[in-house]
Amino acid sequence: MKITHVEKREAASFLPLPFFASSVPAGFPSPADDYIEGSLDLNEYLIRHPSSTYFARATGDSMVERGIMDKALLIVDRAVEPRQGQVVIAVVNGELTCKILDIQNKKLLAASPAYAPVSITEDSDLLIEGVVIHVINTLSPY
Repeated sequence: MKITHVEKREAASFLPLPFFASSVPAGFPSPADDYIEGSLDLNEYLIRHPSSTYFARATGDSMVERGIMDKALLIVDRAVEPRQGQVVIAVVNGELTCKILDIQNKKLLAASPAYAPVSITEDSDLLIEGVVIHVINTLSPY
């Protein structure tokens, strides 16, 4: 899975969106769903460390079993300490990739059986860019 950084665009730092108090069932809507609890700022909800967070675009299908689809928007936090089993953005020998960190076995793992693990040796040039904290997939083009 390849990664490209998403450029910042001019946007309001706060965009209040309606937030409904009830959960959303996959059946018929309840009449009580017409009541809005308040507004939700996605920056506040999704980003803990604004100065160390960035967005990246994933391409490919090597992480589908972790819910990262082709063209998913990844929210990556550099302030989070990478741990065993977390999805990370790594630079391996000069190439950006999104993989599962396997510290115990010194590997980067794909979330698809079609892709082989990347072994990390003493000679590997590895840099963990950050931990993927959220994934935004688009269900259909709009």
